[in-house]
Amino acid sequence: MKDVFFIYDSCCFYEIVTLSYFMRYSGCDLVFCARNSGTVRVMEGFTVQPDLSLGELDREQIRSFILPGGAVDGINKPEIWSFLGELKEKQVLIAGICAGVDVLDNAGILKNVRSTHSVDEDLVWDGNVITARANAYLDFAIKTAEVLGLFSSEEDLKETIAFWKYHQRMQ
Repeated sequence: MKDVFFIYDSCCFYEIVTLSYFMRYSGCDLVFCARNSGTVRVMEGFTVQPDLSLGELDREQIRSFILPGGAVDGINKPEIWSFLGELKEKQVLIAGICAGVDVLDNAGILKNVRSTHSVDEDLVWDGNVITARANAYLDFAIKTAEVLGLFSSEEDLKETIAFWKYHQRMQ
């Protein structure tokens, strides 16, 4: 099963870098996907070559779909909303951060779901949906990795939080 990062021009790459690291380190089948083929220039100014276009994805093989924030105008469209709706019906884990949450909301993904749009929290996990505010990118990475079962034990999770969030050295 594939874990898909949906990237687009002017997306905030920093919001998903830590999560992508956790996934690579854990041996996940990670895919960077864009709306169309061709390179993507992210908010931070560098260029990323996606692995696949949205149309090339095998929707039956998607375990999680990660949507960073940024300038979402180019992706906040009915074709994306429809795709997200299909994923929700298949009970794929959908995780959005920052303005990515706006796209989820416009797609109807957040209907009857607790989210950062409905409660005053930096991170919310409800069923198969995770939402986060931009400042919670580390919490977003850790929670998404936890929900996907990437930590080998409770101790592994605690060590990850101590290292990444609280900057404690590991022996």
